[in-house]
Order: sequence, then structure tokens, then C-alpha cells
Amino acid sequence: MNKEKIYQFKISVIGTKPLVWRRILVPSSYSFWELHVAIQDAMGWLDYHLHIFEMKDPNTNLTIEIGMPDEEDAMWERKILPDHKTGISKYFSEDNKKAIYEYDFGDSWRHEIKFEKILEADSKDNYPKCIDGKMACPPEDCGGIGGYYNLTEIINNPSDEEYNDIIDWLGGEYNYEEFDPKDVVFDNPKERFDFMNDE
Repeated sequence: MNKEKIYQFKISVIGTKPLVWRRILVPSSYSFWELHVAIQDAMGWLDYHLHIFEMKDPNTNLTIEIGMPDEEDAMWERKILPDHKTGISKYFSEDNKKAIYEYDFGDSWRHEIKFEKILEADSKDNYPKCIDGKMACPPEDCGGIGGYYNLTEIINNPSDEEYNDIIDWLGGEYNYEEFDPKDVVFDNPKERFDFMNDE
């Protein structure tokens, strides 16, 4: 019996310096919705906002969008493939290694997804799994890259007049250099999908 294949990805937040990134392992059987949930959990986002994947269709070489279709898509002549019905193994390969994942269209957090390699599943491991990374996730709703850099400057300067307000807004503490892959907890993607669509 063949072991399940595992895809290794590196996820990097475009425009951050030092780079905010994670390396994750997910089953090759995952859908893009399941990959979305794994990215959210590994990065530290809270899944408050919309998201979209953009990548090349290996069959046509055209750029496609994968996410949560909306009734307004047709009005904008836009076709979005449903992420919960679209498998990652159909699109990621040695010849098609990169995608862009955008989260929160207001702050526009764009991530580069790089497909690194295929591994054999280890029966002693649970997947998805975060195996490496650097830097804490930017706080939700901080204003995108510009707001993130402004925030880090303020918390590095306790004499700044906005320091106390920012610390309060952050809940009392935020170390943007701190990340430990062992602290990552992955949610059940089916339960999250059901919760978000139970309206």
C-alpha cells in the first residue's frame, strides 16, 4: 500500500523585512480551502477576512483565481474556482511551483507560496504540520505593510506618544521577532468551513 504523499510549502509575506515566513507540510489530498486554513493557522492570522489564490493553470498557462465564489463575480466577468472543491495536487507540481495567496483585500497581505518538495507521510506525524518559520505574524487590521512598519517603530520607542495606545490595542504585548513552530495549532478545516457557511 502506498503511503500518502506530503507537500512541503514555504509561505512568505511579500514586502516584509525581515521576512515573515513559515514552512508547512500538508497532505497532497488537500483542497485549496484546507491549504488556506493551514496557512492561516501557521501564520497566525485569524481568518476574519476574504482570501484568494492566484496561480498558473498548468494546462493552459493562464492565471486562474481560486477562492470563495461570489454572486458579483459574473458582473465583473470574473471566474473564481471554489477552493473547497479544487485540489492542490491538480495545480502544484515540479513545473508549477508558485502561487500568490492574498488575505484581507483591504490591508492586502500578499503571500508567496512556494511548493518545495514531495515527501512520504510519516506514520508518527500528524498533518498539517509547521516545521519552521521566522517572525511573528503582523497583527490583524494594522493597515497592511505600511501600518505594520509604523507599528513596529512605535513599539520600539516607548517614548512615542502613541506607544501606550498601540500596546493597549495589541492586548498588552507583541514581539514581532518571536515565532516558534511548536506553538502552531491547526484548526479542523471542515469545521471552520461549516461554521463560516452556517448563515
